[in-house]
Amino acid sequence: MAFAPMGPEASFFAVVDQHKASLLATLSRGGGEPAGGGTRLASSSEVLASIESVIQDIITSVARNEAPAFTIDNRSSWENIKFEDSVGLQMVSHCTTRKIKSDSPKSVKNFALILKILSMIYKLVQSNTYATKRDIYYTDSQLFGNQTVVDNIINDISCMLKVPRMSLHILSTSKGLIAGNLRYMEEDGTRVHCTCGSTAVAVPSNIQGIQNLITDAKFLLIVEKDATFQRLLDDNFCNRMSPCIMVTGKGVPDLNTRLLVKKLWDTFHIPVFALVDADPHGIEIMCIYKYGSKAMSFEAHNLTVPAIRWLGLLPSDIKRLNIPRDTLIPLTKRDQMKLDSVLKRPYITCQPFWRKEMEIMADSKMKAEIQALTFLSSDYLSRVYLPNKLKFGGWI
Repeated sequence: MAFAPMGPEASFFAVVDQHKASLLATLSRGGGEPAGGGTRLASSSEVLASIESVIQDIITSVARNEAPAFTIDNRSSWENIKFEDSVGLQMVSHCTTRKIKSDSPKSVKNFALILKILSMIYKLVQSNTYATKRDIYYTDSQLFGNQTVVDNIINDISCMLKVPRMSLHILSTSKGLIAGNLRYMEEDGTRVHCTCGSTAVAVPSNIQGIQNLITDAKFLLIVEKDATFQRLLDDNFCNRMSPCIMVTGKGVPDLNTRLLVKKLWDTFHIPVFALVDADPHGIEIMCIYKYGSKAMSFEAHNLTVPAIRWLGLLPSDIKRLNIPRDTLIPLTKRDQMKLDSVLKRPYITCQPFWRKEMEIMADSKMKAEIQALTFLSSDYLSRVYLPNKLKFGGWI
């Protein structure tokens, strides 16, 4: 292994290693991953056949003098979502649907746009080429109106065809960053060597295409915010805690960052920890990595990592560390609504320790950013807080 760890002695990671052994034992019993776990892809022939089936239905409707329509699962309703501890949020098999009709003034444009993008996807898959969502938008920006329209249609198509989005040959521009003890090769043969230095590497746009991943990392740390991620790099945290990997999605994670975290978990099965603000927004971001989101529940098997543990910042840490109240921020009405919403979600019932932390936040009516730790010392996060959490098992 060409990595040159400069971190603590091996005994420092004893509790992390015990946690890894526990995770592996759960996996071996079949209790931590769905049958045939890991990323599930569709072959090019399967994608083409699915699109041809949809078009055949349209032709059949026209032949019968009926107005064609697309039938798409309703991704916006919690009624269509079920929860499994080993997978996260996923769509139920018989969920309510909505129709995109070609003879309705409200949906005819959307029908035409879906048909247009289906045609583009068919050509991409057939020719084994790729395009970004931005490329799709700029083929006719006036017609689409804005990027969000394209993004939603691509998700609808993926859901309608029951095909993972990455199998549609449409890529997203990555916003996430990765650093630490990791090497891999991209699809075009480019060798990427992430480092423990002050410079991070952009998360690849085609996670499906990366191969030959190599690491000796003891753990993977997901950092909610870019500012915190950069501060940890500046404080030499990766070297101090080497061997490790750090990832940030810069807030709400994009698809590629989630796919990368999932790929690292599937490949190495190392402990994955989350470092987020002690606020409802940070908790929800952690839940997206761990259990997925309602909007992408149809692709949960490819995106979620239920093994993720909450490392910090815990609301209980605020009191334990005697962080002054004047460094905290009052919960807004919007924060309280978000907190109430998260507390009602199905996965919280199997996370009593998470519920207790959120109730502490609700009772105090205060939230805290990770930066509140700088009151104790400028490098308290990287020098004291995180090392102690990792050494003594301070996660839930």
